[in-house]
Amino acid sequence: MPYTSLASLTRRVGNRMLVQLTDRGEVATGVVDQDVVADALVDTDAVIDASLGVRYHLPLVTVPPVVADLALAIAIYKLHVVSPEEKVQKDYDQALKDLREFATGTKRLDVAGIEPDTSGAGGVITSDRERMFTNESLRGFI
Repeated sequence: MPYTSLASLTRRVGNRMLVQLTDRGEVATGVVDQDVVADALVDTDAVIDASLGVRYHLPLVTVPPVVADLALAIAIYKLHVVSPEEKVQKDYDQALKDLREFATGTKRLDVAGIEPDTSGAGGVITSDRERMFTNESLRGFI
């Protein structure tokens, strides 16, 4: 399940910007190159899956709005072939930071039943040497 779409990208940055970012042929066509967008979306999904797959079962049953927003920021960044403007760079950096926080559990997605089961090996087991002072060894001192 893709995390974002061409329609969402168009709503976010507009058709004109998408044409500028994707019309890369020798002769400009003046239209959005859907193959370029599709490649960026596949790359975006891979980045998100690599982060979320650490903590969540994939594919996500539903795409939370926060993940869709992160996907937009990543896809827009990936569409740039030269250094993007400052806002695009900041949005991308924030998206990667948020994904790291989801992966480490600092932030949590509100997706029911998605977190993997634990192995049961998370408990604490302690052992120590035998007690020197017992009721029997202290008999007569108390």
